[in-house]
Amino acid sequence: MESRKKVGLVLGSGASRGWAHIGVIRALEEEGVHIDYIAGCSVGAYVGAIYASGSLESLETFLLEKDGKKIFSYFDVVFPKSGLLNGSKRVQELFSMHTDVKTFADLNIPLMMVATDLEQGKVVILKSGNILSALRATMSYPGLFEPVRMGGRWLVDGGLVDPVPVGMARAMGAEVVIAVDLNSRIVSRTKAGAGVAKAAHSMQTTSKPVSAENGNRNELVKKMSDYYDNIEQRLRQKTSDLLHRDHSTPDIIDTVMTSVSIMQERITRINLAVDQPDILIRPRLGELKMMNFDQIEHTIEEGYIGAREKMEDIKTLLGG
Repeated sequence: MESRKKVGLVLGSGASRGWAHIGVIRALEEEGVHIDYIAGCSVGAYVGAIYASGSLESLETFLLEKDGKKIFSYFDVVFPKSGLLNGSKRVQELFSMHTDVKTFADLNIPLMMVATDLEQGKVVILKSGNILSALRATMSYPGLFEPVRMGGRWLVDGGLVDPVPVGMARAMGAEVVIAVDLNSRIVSRTKAGAGVAKAAHSMQTTSKPVSAENGNRNELVKKMSDYYDNIEQRLRQKTSDLLHRDHSTPDIIDTVMTSVSIMQERITRINLAVDQPDILIRPRLGELKMMNFDQIEHTIEEGYIGAREKMEDIKTLLGG
């Protein structure tokens, strides 16, 4: 009997577009596509780590129930240091509220992340040790979040060198690589059939009983969410006050994010031309700015639809 092909899932960078990865994973789960390896960059590494820990449902529930704009308020302004925001404490909270996993070895699925050596400009592969330190490194968006010191090197977002790390998945042993590129500027379709992701989410959440442990974790999430509800306004006010910004000019955060996004799109095109995945999923999110945290349901839905469109090709590669 022919053995099953090993599948590698590559989750690319993309800031708030990263929630599309949730929709992609849901579509794969529905069809029983087993993921053997995960390679992630930036927000893709975050979603991949949550999924590999078995806690994707908790993250999805949190995102859909919370005002998306307040997600950004989980980060602290740290002027005048090497980044506008300090992500260390908040990344830990945003990860630990969903799972108790501490190290790569605790994950259910092997995971690798990519970061960038700020001094050498080289790819750094993170695959062992403390997972929170690795997440802080791969998510350290240049100019926005402070660099992270690891192993004697200053590390920043892996999207500077490899936004969609296909080669990493192949190196892990994947025979079929499914990659998700969020840097495409393809504009989304009309929202006909809106609510697909929400319906899929409902199917996932209503079919499982809520354990006492999950209930306690949900209560913790609620308390933390309530605590941060008023931070967004203070964050934006502090940013404007410190920069004396004219509101008619582009927002500094959007400017930084969009500029790096343009660069990552070009790098992604070059990298994918050299190291092509077997399946390339490109959710239609081109109209979304990188900090559109207020369109979470739509973003998840586009990821779900994008994966569904490729499902027949995926099944063919996996032998039906």
